[in-house]
This record gives sequence, structure tokens and C-alpha cells, in this order.
Amino acid sequence: MKTRLILFAFLSFYLAKGQYHFSGHVSDENAGKSIYLSMVEDYRKSSRIYLDQIIKRTKVDSTGSFQFKGNNLPVENRIYRIHLDNCEEGAESAHFLGKCQNSPNVLFIGNNSDSIQFPTSFENQALCTVESTNTKSQLLLDVESFKEEMIFDFTEFRSDTNLKLNLKNWFSKLQEFGEKANEPLVELYIFDFLSDKKNETYSFYLQDIVKNPYYENLVARLQKSYPNTSFVKQYEAEVTTDKQLASFENPSAFNWQTLLLVLLILSIGFNAFFLLKSGKKGDVSGILQKLTPQEQKIVEQIQEGKSNKEIAATLFVSHSTVKTHINNLYKKLNVSSREGILTLLKK
Repeated sequence: MKTRLILFAFLSFYLAKGQYHFSGHVSDENAGKSIYLSMVEDYRKSSRIYLDQIIKRTKVDSTGSFQFKGNNLPVENRIYRIHLDNCEEGAESAHFLGKCQNSPNVLFIGNNSDSIQFPTSFENQALCTVESTNTKSQLLLDVESFKEEMIFDFTEFRSDTNLKLNLKNWFSKLQEFGEKANEPLVELYIFDFLSDKKNETYSFYLQDIVKNPYYENLVARLQKSYPNTSFVKQYEAEVTTDKQLASFENPSAFNWQTLLLVLLILSIGFNAFFLLKSGKKGDVSGILQKLTPQEQKIVEQIQEGKSNKEIAATLFVSHSTVKTHINNLYKKLNVSSREGILTLLKK
């Protein structure tokens, strides 16, 4: 009882301070290795590590423990990843190119006030168990368990009839689970899997999106929970486009009213896009808000007149990582030099 009270007081302290605290344990043979925290804003980039998602790095200590803490994360839930860099020494870039296959990682849901632990499992496996003050943190691991069951159903009998029956069953099961979870981020994660063109689920998805109101209902849930976010706008655009594509691939479902409605929506969207683009330079604060936390830090360093090497030393990242971030800044801010960034910020 006393231990529980101490743990509750510890967690309450972090919640009251508005800080996140993500900690865990891996095998002590990983002592000294880098471990990273990433924020996955683009749900289409949840399958592997991307450099532009990384927001923090730390080292595994001599006991195999690690921790990330601070108060710079969004107050709303987001999808995060913790991954251990298990590439051979001097080959870290291979990991981010998807060539390093044996590095453990975990996707989870969290926010700036969460205390989350990743203990080793009963089989001594790392980054496969979540203990959190946030009841949503575990949900992505639950989805992964559903996927494993789904794969078993598909491989037990490899016939077209079995495939069709199981696709209908698993679409319903996963969508129902996502909706009951009351966390639209989970539904986006499921949507990414079911609508992936590389998966056997894709053909059924194109049939389902035409007749199933689930996808439109998810738009409303996303707008309510995460208004004006990039991933909600991305989902809306994809659903609109895929409905049009599905209508062309399935003539029986095609009608001109749907086409005219889609064209109207696309026309409004393009007009809004060009209006926003024309006013982009005048809305500097809005542009900066779209940058990742790491990119914002690099912009601050550029304003202080620091070189790439000095920025790398300050942020504890490699020189090549800084170059990659700066190239991304040029594209996002529509400039071609550091002077362009500074000029833009002065307007």
C-alpha cells in the first residue's frame, strides 16, 4: 500500500508540473547505445523510422535503463515512437534507411503530461509492454495483436473465399475496436494499415469506402478531437480521392452526382490552397508552427548566427542530421539559404 502511495505521488508530481516522463529498460548489453524519441504526425510514416520525426536522443545507462523527460510536447495526444539504435557502430544511417532490421522499437500514444514506463516483459523482451497514466497509450500495441490474429486467419486457408470472408470480418472488427477506443489516432493507425496499397486489404478497402459511412464519420471525430491539424486534413483529402478512385474502378457504384460533388470539393480545396500559399510569407508565425520541434530549435540557432557544426554540438546530433533538417527547412519555408530564413522571420 505504501509503495502504491509513493508511486501515485510521484506520478501526480509530473502531471502537476505539466511534464512528460517516458522511461524504460532494455538489456544491459545495450549500455551506451543511443535511444531515440520520435513524434509521428504523418500516419503514413508509422511503419519505420524517419529522420524528420526524431525530437530527442538519450543513452542507455549501465543498467539498461533510459528516460526522456521535458515539457515541450503537445498537450493533446499524439503518436510517439521510442527506438533503440541497434545498428553496427558507424552505420547509424542504415537504420534510418530501413536497412537495420533488429532494432527494437515501440509505437504508443502520449502527451506532455504523461508518465509512461516500458519495462521488459516476462520473456525479457524490450519495448513491448506499456504502463502509463494515459489509458490510451497501450492501444496501438492492442492493434498489433489484432494484426497478428488477422494474418493467422489469412494464412490458415489460402483461398479466395477465405480471403473475402476474413477481409469483411477483420475490417469490421478493427473499425469497431478503433471507434470504441474513443481515440481517433488509433483509427488513423488502423486506416493506414487497411488502406495501404501494398497490403491484400487494399482491394476490399476500395469497395468498403464507397458504401461504408464509417470513413465520413471518422472525419467528424477527427475534426472534433484534433481540429486544424495536418493529419486530419491529410485524411480528409485521402478519403475524398479514394472515393473517386473507387467509383471509377467499380462502375456500378459510379454516379455523376458523386463526381460533381468531388470536383466541387477539390475546386474549393485548390482555391483555398492557393489563397493560403499567396499569404504564406506574411504569416510567419503560422509557418513556424508547422515545423517540428527539432526544426524550430534549428531556426533559433540560425537566428543566433551559429554554424552547422555549432548547431550539431548544441543539439547533440550529427553534422549530417543538421544538414538534413536545414534542407527540409528550405523546402517548408520556400527559401534557398539561411539569409532567406532570416529575411522571412523579419517580415
